[in-house]
Amino acid sequence: MSSIVLDNLTKQYGGAAAIQGVSFSVPAGSFTVLLGPSGCGKSTTLRMIAGLDTPTSGSIHIGDRDVTQLPPSKRRISMVFQSYALFPHLSVRENILFGLKVRKEPARDYDRRLKRVAGLLGLNHLLDRKPSQLSGGQQQRVALGRAVISEAPVCLMDEPLSNLDAQLRHEMRREIRALQQDLGITMVYVTHDQTEAMSMADQVVLLRGGQIEQHDTPDGLYARPASEFAARFIGTPPMNLIGLTALRGATVIAGMDGPAIANAPAGAVKLGVRPEHIRIDGDGIAATVESVEYFGADSIVVCRVGDTSGVAVRVGGHLRAQAGEALRLSWPDGQQHFFAADSAVINTVRR
Repeated sequence: MSSIVLDNLTKQYGGAAAIQGVSFSVPAGSFTVLLGPSGCGKSTTLRMIAGLDTPTSGSIHIGDRDVTQLPPSKRRISMVFQSYALFPHLSVRENILFGLKVRKEPARDYDRRLKRVAGLLGLNHLLDRKPSQLSGGQQQRVALGRAVISEAPVCLMDEPLSNLDAQLRHEMRREIRALQQDLGITMVYVTHDQTEAMSMADQVVLLRGGQIEQHDTPDGLYARPASEFAARFIGTPPMNLIGLTALRGATVIAGMDGPAIANAPAGAVKLGVRPEHIRIDGDGIAATVESVEYFGADSIVVCRVGDTSGVAVRVGGHLRAQAGEALRLSWPDGQQHFFAADSAVINTVRR
């Protein structure tokens, strides 16, 4: 196992910085996800760790070695790309063994290593097939097998599940996480899908505009977002941000005369509450239904609260409410998050 340390990493293309001053560490044997929207710099960061791109400044250490200027072949890493990149004329067996043959590793180890990887990934019955005879999920397993058979202590993955349907993505998330834990390898995984990040990672590096917005555990990102961006990026539906205003010495929801919002700090301009923490309560704050989306196990009721529209409420079962209907909403004080005008969190009442 090898740790990874990025220190003040910057990558510029001309006058534009794709990555600016990024620093974080990946503990040996852990699963770290680089998360963020398109163009935030997550794939660029991964490519610099891999040695496919060279940093403009900063350093990268893998284990106890400075690999900043080393080529990929000297870094002891494996990589899985978004496209499977399988050779169509080679069998599954030949695809998986291809890297070992190119690197001229001892042929006497091929059968042992192939048997282990095929067993881990459920590929034993597919070894003689060509990629065209495989499903998307099976092709992804072959790509994983080709990376894992190298027995490199670090594995990098660049959106490996984006070409799969929702059911296959769910299955492969579990398989990749189990594989990483079984092998004890250090894994860095790039995705824009917060569900993948939250369900797989030991730690998440949330990127925005080439910089780290928040570096935390999945639980920390969900429960203690550091900014409006972090609050809205995590969660389905995302956290509600409700406008606040000062009225007669108290802080109230913008567009309403009260009640006062408990524990609101000075300077708070928005209140954040997650949809699953709001309940319909006859003694709560007045709201008006805008729409209802039914998903079977639950419904998402979208409301207007004061001047803020689009406030989502998750309720169990099928709530049969009509647009324009009046409701009252409440939430625990301990699930409130407050944000300043610059979108930074001011204070979160801890649970």
